[in-house]
Parts: sequence; structure tokens; C-alpha cells
Amino acid sequence: MSTPIQKLLDLSGKTALITGGSRGLGLQIAEALGEAGARVLLTSRKAADLEESAAHLKARGIDARWIAADASLPEEITRVATEAKAALGEIDILVNNAGATWGAPAEDHPLEAWDKVMNLNIRSIFLMSQAVGKLSMIPRRQGRIINVASIAGLSGASKEIQYIAYGTSKGAVVNFTRTLAGEWGRHNINVNALAPGMFPSKMTKGTIDRVGADKLSGNAPLGRIGDDDDLKGAALLFASAAGKHITGQILAVDGGVSAIHGGG
Repeated sequence: MSTPIQKLLDLSGKTALITGGSRGLGLQIAEALGEAGARVLLTSRKAADLEESAAHLKARGIDARWIAADASLPEEITRVATEAKAALGEIDILVNNAGATWGAPAEDHPLEAWDKVMNLNIRSIFLMSQAVGKLSMIPRRQGRIINVASIAGLSGASKEIQYIAYGTSKGAVVNFTRTLAGEWGRHNINVNALAPGMFPSKMTKGTIDRVGADKLSGNAPLGRIGDDDDLKGAALLFASAAGKHITGQILAVDGGVSAIHGGG
């Protein structure tokens, strides 16, 4: 007998850990999962931002907690995973959203900036998935991991957008997602990735200012960039029972940009 769609999308009783959850896409995903019934635990570097974001979520009726930590440091990742389980019990959903970018021509890109982007954008995803997987998901034979990649990881970039480290790191997230899905399927853990296009955020402000919102919107078949709701449905699909037979997939949420410019 089939299950009603409302029940498939219901996250009541589930706990979600969201890295980089204090603003931007991470906070948007936290809203979606929290409004579907999940308890959410946010983590990012700045306690003040986390406190403000948790208050915002609580005002929407969401059970929200937070832990301040630097996801680029292995010992901090271990601490977050341990404290999260101690505070909230088992982690059912892990959203690896923390990330950074750096704009520079490839020939002049600083090595320290390359390492910063790689450490946060891909190494921390590996370490957080490993920590939460071993603590909460593999022993129980269940779990959902959602990695936030980017359409920058699906194809190259134009001459106006210079982000060699960022694009490389997001390409790594794409194949990390596929590889981990293949390995952890035997543990009944679903691993998928969202690949957002251009969304307004603190991280994308420089690109939007340099290239122009009109030009970026014009590159998309739908004629616009993402807004504060556009990632919610895809995130809920991957987090809920509605997506229980989906793993190893990369879903572009980009207004159609990747459909006409390659990638996917």
C-alpha cells in the first residue's frame, strides 16, 4: 500500500546537522527541514551569527540549536559530531554546506587561498561525513547526507568568473558524492548533492557586483537567479522518505543554466 505524500515528506522526530547553517543557502535548507518537522543543529564559525539564525528559526516554530566551530579544522569537526550526538541524540540528516570561494586568475591564485578553499569545500565534507557516519549512521544502518556542490563543479567557467580553486573543489564534491553513495549504500545511507546556480549571498556578492545581476539572470532559461525559497524543495526531497530510492545524484537548481551551458 502506498504512503501519503505528506507522510513521505514529514521529518518529525528527525535531527539534521547543517554546516555553514547561519546564513545563505545553509539557513534556507535549515528552514525547509525544520518546517518539515526536523530538529536542526546549525554550525559555523561565528557564535553571534548562529545565535541570530537560531532565534530566526525558533520564531518560525523550529527546534533549533547551534555549535560554533571552524569546519576547516579536523579536531573541530570531531567536536561538533560528538557534541551534536550528546545534545540531540542520533543525527539522521547531515547537510554539508560550509564553503568558501576566492576570486583570482589561475596564474596568480595564491597557494594559501587554494588550500583554504580546498580544506573547507571538500576536505571538511569528507571528515564530517566520516565522523557523523561512524557515530550515528553506519551503526543504525540509516542516514541521509546532502552535500552542497555547485554548477561550478559541473563545467568550466567563463573568462569573467575566475575561481579555479572553487570550481575544482566543487567538482570534487560531485564525485565524492557519487563515490560515497556507491560505498555506503550497503549501510542504507543515501548520499546526494545539490548543485545551486547563482543565488544572492555574502559569498556571491562579488561575482554579482562584477558580472551584473542582469547578465547572470539572462544566462538562465528561466531568466532569473535563485531566491530564498528555490533550494527548499530539492533539499526536502533528499532529506525525506520521498527520496528514499535516490542516491548518488547531483541535482542542479540553477534556472536551467547547466542545461544549455553543459554539465549535469
